Amino acid sequence: MPVQPGPWPAHPFPSPAGPPPPAIAGDQGDRAGPAPVVAAVLVGLWIVGLTVVTQLGGWVTDQLLLLVGVDRLVWLWPVVTVAVVLLAGMPTLLLAVLPRSRVVRTVGQLWLVGLLVFGALSLPRALPPVQHEAYLATLAGTAGLATLIIHRLVAHRIAPRGPESESDRLRRRDPRPAPVTLFGLTGGLALLLPWVWVGALGGLLETLLAALAATAVGGLAATLLTGAFWSRRSADTPPRPGQLVLVDGLVAGVVLLLLGAGVGQSGAQLPLLLVLPPAGFALAALAAAARRTATGVGPATAGLVGLSVFGPLAWADPEEVSLVLADARDVPFWVAVATGAGLTVAVLLAIGYGVMLGRRPGARPSRLVAGVAAATLLVTTGAVAVGPGQPGLHGERLFAVLREQADLSGVPAATGRAGRDRRAAEVYQRLVETAERTQADLRRELRRFRLDHTPYYLVNAIEVDGGPLVRAWLADRPEVDRVLISQRVRPLPAPAPVARGDAAPPPGAEWNIRLIRADRVWSELGITGTGVTVGSSDSGVDGTHPGLAAGFRGGDDSWFDPWNATSAPRDRGGHGTHTLGSAVGRDGVGVAPGATWTGCVNLDRNLGNPALYLDCLQFMLAPFPVGGDPFRDGRPHRAPEILTNSWACPALEGCDPGALQPAVAALAAAGILVVVAAGNTGPRCRSIEDSPAFHPDVLTVGAVDRQRRVADFSSRGPGPDGGTKPDLVAPGAEVLSALPGGGYGALSGTSMATPQVAGVAALMWSANPALIGDLPRTRQILTETATAVQVNDDCGDPTQVAGAGLVDAYAAVRAARG
Repeated sequence: MPVQPGPWPAHPFPSPAGPPPPAIAGDQGDRAGPAPVVAAVLVGLWIVGLTVVTQLGGWVTDQLLLLVGVDRLVWLWPVVTVAVVLLAGMPTLLLAVLPRSRVVRTVGQLWLVGLLVFGALSLPRALPPVQHEAYLATLAGTAGLATLIIHRLVAHRIAPRGPESESDRLRRRDPRPAPVTLFGLTGGLALLLPWVWVGALGGLLETLLAALAATAVGGLAATLLTGAFWSRRSADTPPRPGQLVLVDGLVAGVVLLLLGAGVGQSGAQLPLLLVLPPAGFALAALAAAARRTATGVGPATAGLVGLSVFGPLAWADPEEVSLVLADARDVPFWVAVATGAGLTVAVLLAIGYGVMLGRRPGARPSRLVAGVAAATLLVTTGAVAVGPGQPGLHGERLFAVLREQADLSGVPAATGRAGRDRRAAEVYQRLVETAERTQADLRRELRRFRLDHTPYYLVNAIEVDGGPLVRAWLADRPEVDRVLISQRVRPLPAPAPVARGDAAPPPGAEWNIRLIRADRVWSELGITGTGVTVGSSDSGVDGTHPGLAAGFRGGDDSWFDPWNATSAPRDRGGHGTHTLGSAVGRDGVGVAPGATWTGCVNLDRNLGNPALYLDCLQFMLAPFPVGGDPFRDGRPHRAPEILTNSWACPALEGCDPGALQPAVAALAAAGILVVVAAGNTGPRCRSIEDSPAFHPDVLTVGAVDRQRRVADFSSRGPGPDGGTKPDLVAPGAEVLSALPGGGYGALSGTSMATPQVAGVAALMWSANPALIGDLPRTRQILTETATAVQVNDDCGDPTQVAGAGLVDAYAAVRAARG
């Protein structure tokens, strides 16, 4: 039988009746002793170890930079890629040219081309993760170009096609897929199934491009592992087929490892490092069966590898394969589940195909069995997709910020409750009028194109469904200033567990309450925050918690949940219950236990986006009834006086530095005090860099521990504009507060410090209602009465670490009363 054409030089095989070929040293005329075999094994181990370590290390580096708030290193992945190609390529090149064994040289040549392909596929990883469509398109183009180059330059020049055999002619005339091809598709569907179960698709264009990229990568795998490669390690009736499948699977596994390492943004390639290499043994068994049936193995390879790659590319957002979400059963957990299931399936395929197709020299795969298996897996995959899977498309949206923002100059600076209400009404009216006027044409066009959209007024902006083409169209419109990506997390197969507290309520005021002397405000001054409302925008609130239930303001305009449309306060995360408890909770954990509260959900699974943050900030400026229209049904006179915000909107979530600046400026113009967490990316200087913490219109809070030392995690200033931040610090290390389910627990972070400053402001305004809305005087009192703390680093100026110092509730309330 003539050797199939392919990119590797062919050589004759011994007859089946002759002595069996060595496992890797070649045929009878190609024996070179054990040295080449040992060299090949060592080179293979070096390639595998280097690739796995660098890929995992690159992802960990990306994640650590993200956690400490440092911009991603654009050069990281190109440098890692070049290092792997050079360090692994040198010994592989020697393996490809030096050994006397032609088979060993062929293995070296194959791995060398695999390294070059890995390098080409990895370079697009320098694109920002948020530009996932661009990455997928580049990956598809790179894989397609690599396939064309290998096919043209190697296949045609090294191994020109010989005369067509009778079996080739018969195969060409039979339009039905070969059994080997069907078994390849069956294996690919089996490897895809875990991702269909636990993952979720992104947008339409993103999914189509993922399918295109996976198809291109599958074709590239078929070109690398062409029929000529398998032909040199098998024969029509190989004397030791199991041994040949094992050796071929090891060689192919290294190639597939390199291929998988180059596919996917940072994090998405990690599952492929585990799943693809075992599939090499399944492909080796399919190749052995293909030789016996005179059919090609290329379609089977393309189907198996392409479907395997399609899973993580389409059903997982690489930005969510992150340590940011690693605390609960979120995307990283389910990606690990899918990877473990895929690895199990790959091993079972390798064993099953090896036994069924590889170890039986005379066995010929049945088309009926292969067809039934492929059809069964196809139906099962579809059923899982629409059943226990997460059906539908869940891509990102666009956030178009308009050029004209409302002019709030000249708003009367009235104070007191009535004055604050008049200011809020004036601000609300101006914001809505500006948005209605400037958005009219754009909203009409969006309706004409049937693009789902949500208008906003607090920042004059519109959130829109759409991909790169819609983004380009929006950016070109004269009324649009810029277009941001409004990130959307994909749904999970099961809700993440809610953080619950197992501690009992404290017997008295907690250490943090005593440290800022809030307990003396209650006992000596008789002030608890009565008459003031604090608004919380966070993961939600457990409205049934005994420490919080009595403080809920009530009515039809005190709760808003744009995430899950709940009609009563609830918390699916726990963070919001804890932070609000530190502001207004009873049982000795809240600074202003007599104040009332309202709530809004702007976080889910510890993530948000510009639109969802605005949903809550708009609700706080002008609350509206359930199902109401924020533009027409807002009630600014019902706005809470003080807002506590233990969140930030970094670039990862779609914000740029100015995205929320008009919002906090408008709230300040309305006389609403906005208290914001500094962030937890210390002790690095200049780490207060995410909106809204660095804006001058907000009161930014850092954290200290029990010894009045600024916590290492507390973010430092100055802000991007050079302004002094934080403004104050408050206790934030191991702070006990309420958690869902009625219990209590301790958490750390500037998130825990922030609501305590909001609570102190509530005590001040409760003690002197004339201060309500007087933001300059309130800020002055808080900073002038703050006390010194221990600063171990100065970042050039101690105030850039601790601001004015530790908030002192007792001194601030006394100063507020005059």
